[in-house]
Amino acid sequence: TFDILFNRVRAIQKKSGNFDLLLCVGNFFGSTPDAEWEEYKTGIKKAPIQTYVLGANNQETVKYFQDADGCELAENITYLGRKGVFTGSSGLQIVYLSGTESLTEPVPAYSFSPKDVSSLRMMMCTTSQFKGVDILLTSPWPKYVGNFGNSSGEVDTKKCGSSLVSSLATGLKPRYHFAALEKTYYERLPYRNHIVLQENAQHATRFIALANVGNPEKKKYLYAFSIVPMKLMGAAELVKQPPDVTENPYRKSGQEASIGKQIPVPVEESACQFFFDLNEKQGRKRSSTGRDSKSPHPKQPRKPPQPPGPCWFCLASPEVEKHLVVNIGTHCYLALAKGGLCDDHVLILPIGHYQSVVELSAEVVEEVEKYKATLRRFFKSRGKRCVVFERNYKSHHLQLQVIPVPVSCCATDDIKDAFITQAQEQQIELLEIPEHTDIKQIAQPGAAYFYVELDTGEKLFHRIKKNFPLQFGREVLASEAILNIPDKSDWRQCQISKEDEETLARRFRKDFEPFDFTLDD
Repeated sequence: TFDILFNRVRAIQKKSGNFDLLLCVGNFFGSTPDAEWEEYKTGIKKAPIQTYVLGANNQETVKYFQDADGCELAENITYLGRKGVFTGSSGLQIVYLSGTESLTEPVPAYSFSPKDVSSLRMMMCTTSQFKGVDILLTSPWPKYVGNFGNSSGEVDTKKCGSSLVSSLATGLKPRYHFAALEKTYYERLPYRNHIVLQENAQHATRFIALANVGNPEKKKYLYAFSIVPMKLMGAAELVKQPPDVTENPYRKSGQEASIGKQIPVPVEESACQFFFDLNEKQGRKRSSTGRDSKSPHPKQPRKPPQPPGPCWFCLASPEVEKHLVVNIGTHCYLALAKGGLCDDHVLILPIGHYQSVVELSAEVVEEVEKYKATLRRFFKSRGKRCVVFERNYKSHHLQLQVIPVPVSCCATDDIKDAFITQAQEQQIELLEIPEHTDIKQIAQPGAAYFYVELDTGEKLFHRIKKNFPLQFGREVLASEAILNIPDKSDWRQCQISKEDEETLARRFRKDFEPFDFTLDD
């Protein structure tokens, strides 16, 4: 089965050009012999494209999915996890729910419960700004999906499918909803997510069910499509209604379809897994279509500044090591530092191309400050204080270095003294500036400078006139007075394998999730 699927993907890519990823719903392992899977697992064979799969739908295949939070099953094949949100580097949002519906406790390892669906809905839909998601992946069909639509063939959608999935689709308003398990292909007519003349127009949803791979009837099991992330589209373009749009199939489907709303989410239940597409750049080749300058919508966001050439830190750039990205906001993102001083040394970086804090627009500055405050709270909860510094010298893209220092190591005054002492030793004039002074007040755009901010809000500033030691900030923090790791003052001596970087990034995302303000936006 795997060979059939991946050979088909290769053929399509040869004909139509490369796609960014392959999303698999239904029974990924199906009736595949273990020997065939072993060839992929051991690397003898390899998936031709980054492939993301849902989990088990029966007891027999639970053994393949050891980690409920998702994991790599083989090279280029990743299990997404039981439930959660996958956000691509271009901002594409994919919500996923593994397994089949279960209304009884305890819930089997291959099933989801009303609580699972309710927590996904609550997490995504609680803000007034929520418009919907780009893609929803489930294995079961949603119950009642055939209402008001074209014929679903031999599948009776009033009896088949999951009412919990209907509830999820109602709340999340996906632009595309993919499902399987009924072993047939069904592309429903697009349906509305608003009531005509009563609510503002919203985007339509397309439901597509796929048949099983290699089925003898040659029913469609692969659906190739191009999508611009919702967040890159103008409002007028997003809500444009297809000519064949129908009423919402779930609107009058009785109490069963709203069961997900009735179950409160227990406070102690862990929220869903959030992680980012760290290898592919889905939407990259197509994102320009999402920024239509001719759009009549007056509030179209400005395109962030673009670099004059290749940039290692512009998020849309192919040069970015996306496996290090741990959080993405509207204007900024967080990434683990390459060759960091410690495992949780992170960078705050603008998504667009800005050289320094001085050049940032107001909305980007606001989000930078939000990230700084959030990281301070996060590190404080872990017994650490953080030091933030920027070196605007021989760098092309703003990198705000955020380094946590265990409270047990030293006091804030010790950190401040270490910076001042080492600056004096190297004839660097490091001046203390008033706490509420904006850097823009003392440095002009284009001016070279070094700047440190301590967890108390105290700031130290040096205007670079000629030369400046590139590793100065690291050297001070790595010194015996602070972290006492002087051999780590040069990042090149601290590099680790990509696999270890991915492990650290996964851990940071999981730990940071309770503090993640981007989930509220």
